[in-house]
Amino acid sequence: MSDPIVSSLKIAASGLEAQSNRLRIVSENVANVRSTGKTPGSDPYRRKTITFESEVDRLSGAELVKVARYGNDKSDFTVEHDPGNPAADSNGYVKMPNVNMLTEMADMREANRSYEANLQVIKQSRELITMTIDLLRNGS
Repeated sequence: MSDPIVSSLKIAASGLEAQSNRLRIVSENVANVRSTGKTPGSDPYRRKTITFESEVDRLSGAELVKVARYGNDKSDFTVEHDPGNPAADSNGYVKMPNVNMLTEMADMREANRSYEANLQVIKQSRELITMTIDLLRNGS
């Protein structure tokens, strides 16, 4: 069995990496909220998604989080009337990305809070390790 403090560090580090990947995907979606296709009738940017799964670390027995897969949101594109857009069809309609800013902002806030929580776990674990070392030094 591994040291519980070391296991907590591994778990928190895997959470940091997962949420960092999630924030990258959200940022990409936000950056492309108005990215239409290049030619008339072509598909615009499709919202990207990320899925996580748990994985047991064989050495420590800790349950870590990892990216299971990256995907694309299969929901329908919205359509706007914009005859001057190069991606407009013959009727002047343009397919717009299926990115909803409200959803992306909620995802960003949740990922940011999870990231901060994992940082706190690392800080607390580091403090416990420091306290343990101090106790061992002063106890001899």
